[in-house]
Formats: sequence, C-alpha cells, structure tokens
Amino acid sequence: GITGKRPGGADGLVYSRFNGPNQEILEDRLGIWDGAEDALSFSSGMTAITVLMLAYASQNDVIVHSGPLYAASEGFVAKVLAKFGVKYVDFPAGATREQIDAVLGKAKAMAAESGGKVCMVYLESPGNPTNALVDIEAVRDARDAALGPDCPIAIDNTFLGPLWQRPLDQGADIVVYSLTKYVGGHSDLVAGSIAGARKWMDPVRSLRNTMGGICDPNTAWMLLRSLETVELRMQRAGENAAKVCEYLAKHPKVERLGYLGMIDDARQQDIYDRHCLGAGSTFSVFIKGGEAECFRFLDNLTIAKLAVSLGGTETLASHPASMTHLSVAEGRRAELGISDNLVRISVGIEDADDLIADFEQALDQV
Repeated sequence: GITGKRPGGADGLVYSRFNGPNQEILEDRLGIWDGAEDALSFSSGMTAITVLMLAYASQNDVIVHSGPLYAASEGFVAKVLAKFGVKYVDFPAGATREQIDAVLGKAKAMAAESGGKVCMVYLESPGNPTNALVDIEAVRDARDAALGPDCPIAIDNTFLGPLWQRPLDQGADIVVYSLTKYVGGHSDLVAGSIAGARKWMDPVRSLRNTMGGICDPNTAWMLLRSLETVELRMQRAGENAAKVCEYLAKHPKVERLGYLGMIDDARQQDIYDRHCLGAGSTFSVFIKGGEAECFRFLDNLTIAKLAVSLGGTETLASHPASMTHLSVAEGRRAELGISDNLVRISVGIEDADDLIADFEQALDQV
C-alpha cells in the first residue's frame, strides 16, 4: 500500500512513526464524536496545529484567521510561518458576514500580488481566553463566495468539543483539538488531533509520517480510557460552571463575566444559539481593579489550582495576560480584550458549593 493510506488489517501497520493499533482505534473513535470521515492523532495540540498548517501553506500563501487565538497558534502564524514567506490577515471573532467578506477580499488580493493563494481559513471558537464566538456559517458562506470550497476552513474546538459544539455541522472542514484538555480530562497527558473528510486529512497524514509527531501508544491508550467518561465529566463540569457563574455574576468585586451561559451581546447570542449545544465550563472573570487584584484572588484560592491548562477534573485558574498570552504584545492583547483584570477559570467536577466558598474567601482578600 501507499504510505499514509490505511488499507486495514495488520498489513497496514508498517512503522510506528506512521501508525499503530492504539492510535488507529483512538482516531476512529475521535472521528465518531465529530461525525468526521477520518481523524489523526498527534503528540500535542500544537503539533496538530503546526503540521496542519504546514501541510497546506506554501511560500507566498496567505492564511486568514480569527482572533483571539491561543498565543502559540498566533505566534506560529505570525512568527514561524512568516519566515517561510507565508502572510496572514485576521478578523475579530464576532465579525459579521460583511466584515469577513472584506477580510477575505484583502487576503485574496495579497495572495494574488505575491503569486500565492489563500491556503486556509483558521478559526478558534470560542476564542481563548475571552470566549468570543465565531460565526462559522458566515465564514463558510464568505469562503464559498470569495475562494470556493477548495480552501479549507479549520477550527480549534478545544473549549467546547466534542460535546458542546460540532463545527463540521456548521460548515467547517477540519476540527482541531488539544486532547490534553477536555478529552484527556485528567491533567495527566499531552496530545492533539484533527478530524474531517479524508481528502483534507491525507496531506496532513503524509506530512505527519515525514515529520513524526504522532501520539504515542500509551497516551493513545490513556485517551481511549478518557473517552469513556468524557460526556459525564463535561456535563458535571458544565453544571458546576453554571452555578459558579450565577454566584460570581452578583459579586460586588466582579466587573463582568465572559461566560457563554450569560451572553449580553445580541450577535454573540445568535451565534451561540445556532452553533453551541452548551455553555462549557471555561470562562473569564473580570475582577474590578487590575493585575494586583487578580493576583491576590489567585494567590488565595485553596481548592482551585493556579495553572494554565483547562478541561480537567480539577478547577484551574490563571491570569492570561501574564501567563498563556504573555508572549502576545501588549497592544495586541488590548485589541483582543485580554486585559490585566481578566482571570480565566476552568471549572472541574468538584462540589459546586465548595468551589463557590473558595471563590468567596479568595475574593474577600481582594
């Protein structure tokens, strides 16, 4: 058989850098969750994202992406791909169809001028850490009108997937995950994946075979364990988040929340109603004050842990401006709404009342 194809059976297991039984079982099950024809597993979410982009981007091409993105994703586009002659243009997560049309038109002109093409539209929805939603259907319609269906739309679905959002149903072609987060769910592994139609997966599979970066067999086995409880864990975390946010929304030291269960913008609510099946359990808390007040809150948490991951069984809290998005320029952070008074919280599966008591005593110290 041809390297990168899957003829099935033992004959298809050629070399451990290409595939293995644990990885293939995992990929089949990941594909089922998103209704995808095919899926690929990777050693991390960023490996999945970088190999995906490298598989589709060539010199003089242009990538269009939404903002905000996870800082490492944005950095790879702006700093690494730029070294190889790949340009980018971005639009805010809540952009309207007209705004998306304008950005795609600009990208198309940039690509024509440099002799390349618009090679990918890359989305993250909800955006990290603000929870801003992208109108996937509007992006699909704009892509079809400006570029045609041969330019893939990829989306990082880590914050809501695979339970609370199914982007392939809304018009995305490729769905991307950090499996480290909700799918893994126990803060004990690092992995990533992409899923979509086989025609979109094959170029990525071929490059993964060359570069390496496949998920290792033991991690694949651990993820198969995690998939057995992912729905239970996410449901419990989502229920807890709703209770915690109901408390935080009324607290006098909280300015506002970036929680999908309490959206105060009509367009964002419309996108949520069309795209999302739940509000998730990761959200932003804007504490009155600034960095100092956030640090006092974080330093006094006793149940929630100060850490930058999310989607696990334990509640985690972080300060994106000085942690996950420290590498993003201050002006860019301000443009994306990542302010010094923003704390990102990922609620776990502990008792909700215990979490509320923890947040209450920590806020008392602010």
